Order: sequence, then C-alpha cells, then structure tokens
Amino acid sequence: MDSMNQINQSNVSPSIQTITPSILYYGTSVILLNTLNEDGTTNISPISSSWALGDCVVLGIGAGGKALENMERHPECVINVPGPSMWENVERLAPFTGKNPVPVEKEKNGFTYHKDKYEISGLTAIDSNRVRPTRIRECPIQIEARVKEIRIPGHSPYFAIVETQAVQVHAHQDIIRGENHIDPAKWSPLIYNFRHYFGLGEHLGKTFRSET
Repeated sequence: MDSMNQINQSNVSPSIQTITPSILYYGTSVILLNTLNEDGTTNISPISSSWALGDCVVLGIGAGGKALENMERHPECVINVPGPSMWENVERLAPFTGKNPVPVEKEKNGFTYHKDKYEISGLTAIDSNRVRPTRIRECPIQIEARVKEIRIPGHSPYFAIVETQAVQVHAHQDIIRGENHIDPAKWSPLIYNFRHYFGLGEHLGKTFRSET
C-alpha cells in the first residue's frame, strides 16, 4: 500500500507559478574565454552562455566588455572549459574586467579593472597552435576557434552573439577514451546554475546516438 501511494504521488503534476526572474542562467557550462589584447597578451573572461553544433560554438557575451572589443579587433579566441574543481579560480576572475576605464554599467555592478587575468586567477598560460590567444593549462578541454560572425540582438543591445568555428581541440589525457572521444564518465563540466556553481550529478543514461 505504501509503495502504491508513492507511485501515485510521483504522478501528481506539480503546481506551476508564473515568475519574473532577474536572470535566466538555468544551468549551462562555464567557459573561460581567452581573447587577444592590443599588446599581444591574453584576456580571460568567464562566461556562462554557450552552445555547440558541429564545429560551430556560439557564445553570448556582454556588449561592453573587453572580450567583445578584442574579438572585433582580432577574430580569434580559445574556449577553455573548466571542471568543477576550478570554480574558485573562475570566481576570482568574476569581479574583474580587462577594460580600462571600467564601463559605467560594470562599475555600478562592482567590477574593477585588472589586466593580468592569469595572475588574479592562479591559472597557467600555454601556447595555442593555430590561434594567437593562449590556452589555460588547467582546463580539461581547450578549443582554439576563429570568430566568424558577431551580432547584437535588436531586442537586447547589452549582449552580443558570437559565432565561432573550432579549429583545434585539446583535452587532458585522463578524460580521453580511444583516439577522439571524451569519456563522459570521467569528464564533468563546471555548471553555472542561477549564479551558483555545480558539477554533474549521477549518470542517468545515454542517447541512442552516443558513440561511447
């Protein structure tokens, strides 16, 4: 009888309420986006809006930040994907911008200027092979990419949508299966979930198209 009650309770539809959230970061991978500064050094920008389709990686970034300024001038970047253990490194970067003077809107939100993002984050730079911005050694996945298109949505002028093409992918050896696959049992991205950091939970299953 108790088990039957549990089954019936699990089938009950949840109550739904209309809300007006201030942000819609409903759970996406954190990215450390590396772009090229005017003097050849690398800027690191933590972002939480991205998706991939084939070799196309689409990024959503602030329109007034250093990352967009850099990519408009030099259309290359590295998309570094940190794991959950790196959340404190990411958070060290969060309150800083590489843009000087600090844009008014960023200043209102508590941002301050710091140019050397490697220093502030405690991360390590390594040379890229096909683009000029450096990669981050500690990130388990590093994607060298070229910027193909940048556009500002008409309904949201404070953000830019950046389409990039991946030209080379690097991964830590301990998460690779076979020649070219990432082992999903060994790899977990850092997830940004309504401004809180999470790792992945337990493995639930796989899609019919999985190759591993």
